[in-house]
Amino acid sequence: MEELKTLGSFGLKTKRELWKARTELSRIRNQARSLLALQKEIRDKEEPILIKSLSRNGLVQNDATLDDVLNLEINDLLSRRLQSFVMKKLNFQTPYQARQAITHGHIMIGDKKVNIPSYVVKVNEEDIVKLSPESKFNTILSKPESNLGSPETENLEIPTESVEVETEVTKQDEPTETPETETQVTKQDEPTENAEIQDKS
Repeated sequence: MEELKTLGSFGLKTKRELWKARTELSRIRNQARSLLALQKEIRDKEEPILIKSLSRNGLVQNDATLDDVLNLEINDLLSRRLQSFVMKKLNFQTPYQARQAITHGHIMIGDKKVNIPSYVVKVNEEDIVKLSPESKFNTILSKPESNLGSPETENLEIPTESVEVETEVTKQDEPTETPETETQVTKQDEPTENAEIQDKS
């Protein structure tokens, strides 16, 4: 259930993408553990290299320690994917909508189009992630938010005709049908009673 929840939260296509992220997280943790096992002099030289590499990808801060590296979770890696980053920055409704925009070539990093949802966004690339100029999402995502759900249904107003139709329907339903039926029944019943009286007479 946790895997399915993670897949839905980050819009992953298959569990294989989740497993790849877990493998990468295990590799990072193993590097941190191996550095902790080294002598202090060697660790002081190797630790900044690992921290700098991870901080370049936005996983830790520049002043982080090996303990911070060991405390990394799978969500930290998945949030650095281009799919997750684009959804937050460009205000896509769902991660699946962001994934579709990436795979169809609507997302650019600088002057280059990137169509890989699992691409890890570096810190120096955060400000240059944008929509391509010819993308249709430029008009869709620029519309104000509404309570109607998907961006295709935004800015729609409920027509007043529907309200009028409902009132007309209710007005048509208002006439009491029961008195008419009762009068019809009584009119139909009267001749039969008269006929019975004539027969008796």
